[in-house]
Amino acid sequence: MIGARRSGEEDHVGGPLEDIVVIDLSRALAGPHAAMMLGDLGARVIKVEAPGAGDESRGWGPPFVGPDDAQVSTYFLSCNRNKESVELDLRSDAGRELLARLVRHADVLVENFRPGVLDRLGFPVPRLHDLNPRLVVLSISGFGHDGPEGGRPGYDQIAQGESGLMSLTGPGPEEPQRVGVPITDLLAGIHGAYGVAAALHERHRTGRGRVVRTSLLAAGVGVHAFQGTRWTVAGEVPAAQGNHHPSICPYGLFRCADGMVQVACGSEDLWRTLAVELGIDPDSAGMATNRERVAHRAEVVAALEGAFASHGMADLLPRLAALGIPAGEVRTLDRVYSSPQTRSQGLVVEVDHPVLGPVELPGPPLRFDDNAYAGGRAEHLPPPALGEHTADVLAWLEEQEAHK
Repeated sequence: MIGARRSGEEDHVGGPLEDIVVIDLSRALAGPHAAMMLGDLGARVIKVEAPGAGDESRGWGPPFVGPDDAQVSTYFLSCNRNKESVELDLRSDAGRELLARLVRHADVLVENFRPGVLDRLGFPVPRLHDLNPRLVVLSISGFGHDGPEGGRPGYDQIAQGESGLMSLTGPGPEEPQRVGVPITDLLAGIHGAYGVAAALHERHRTGRGRVVRTSLLAAGVGVHAFQGTRWTVAGEVPAAQGNHHPSICPYGLFRCADGMVQVACGSEDLWRTLAVELGIDPDSAGMATNRERVAHRAEVVAALEGAFASHGMADLLPRLAALGIPAGEVRTLDRVYSSPQTRSQGLVVEVDHPVLGPVELPGPPLRFDDNAYAGGRAEHLPPPALGEHTADVLAWLEEQEAHK
C-alpha cells in the first residue's frame, strides 16, 4: 500500500504505521480521536472537511486563540494533530469522485456519521470494498449500527447517562454527574483505533479489509469493570458514592490540615503499615479486614482524617511515600502540564501551527523503546488549517494514479 510520506517530504516519518494511509471523514471527537491516534503512530491521516466550515469542532469554544480574523478553537486543536486537511464537498459529484479516488489509495477510512448517511452519500460498504478490497473501515456511532436504537444520534453527554456512567459518578445516588472529559467519545476513539490495528494485522493474512464498529454506548458499557459484575453476577445495582472506592477501604480522598490527599491501600499489609504509623489499631472492631472496613467506611475515614488533621500535604505525602503507601494530591491541569514527570513521558509535544506558531499540545500516551518521541513518529504535525493540504494531497493522488 501507499506509504505515509507527504508530497515532497524528505524526512523519515517513523512509527509502526508509517506505511498506512487513513482517510478521516469524521467530525467532532470520537472519530477524530481515533484517527489522531493512528497519526500519532506514524500513519498519514488525510482529514476530509466540508468547504468553508470544516469540522464543526472548529467553531466550538471559548476558548479561541490567535488573531481576531483567524481565531482557532482549542477544542479542535485537542484531537487533530498529525493530520492534513482537504476541503471536499461530498454532496457534489466532483467531491464524491475525488473521495472514490482517495479510497482506492487508502488503507483505512474513519467515519462517524449517523448509520445510513455514508450509504446515502453513495459509499455503502460494498462499494468501498469494490473500490479497494483491502480497505479497513472504522465506523463509530452513538448507540450501535443496528438494534432498536441503531439510528439514534449520539453525543457524549447523552451516552454518559444512557451507558450508566453518570449513575456511578458524583457524591451520591441523587446527584449523578458527568465525567469532566467527554469520556465515551474518547473511549470509542481508543477502541476504534485498536480495532483498526487488529484489522490491519488480519489483512496480512487474508488480503482483505473489514469493517470495525464501535459506539459511544459500547465505550461506556465497556468500562464498567467491577461495577458491571456487581450487577450481572451479584445482583447489586451500583450507585455513586463520591471519592471512596465501593469495594476497597481505605481507598479514596481524605482531608488533612491544608487540603486533601488521596490514599490507596490495596492490600492488608498496606493497611496495617498505615494504621500502625498513625496510631490506629489495625485489628480493632470494624478494622481487621477489608470486608469489615468497607462495611464501616465512615468510621475508617473519620479515623484517618482525625490522624491527618495535624499534618499538611507538604509533610504528609513524603511521610506516606517513605512508608510505601500509594498516595497523591489532586492537581489542577496547569500543574499537571508543568510537572517534570508529565514532560518526561512525552505527554506534552510542541508543534508549529500555521496560524499560532509554536504551541504545546497534550501528547500521545504511548512510547516505544526504540524511539524517544511520543507515539513513535519522528516529528508531530500541528492540527491543520482548513484545506491547508488540499493542493498537496491532490498532487500526491495524481502521482499514485500515474504509477498504476
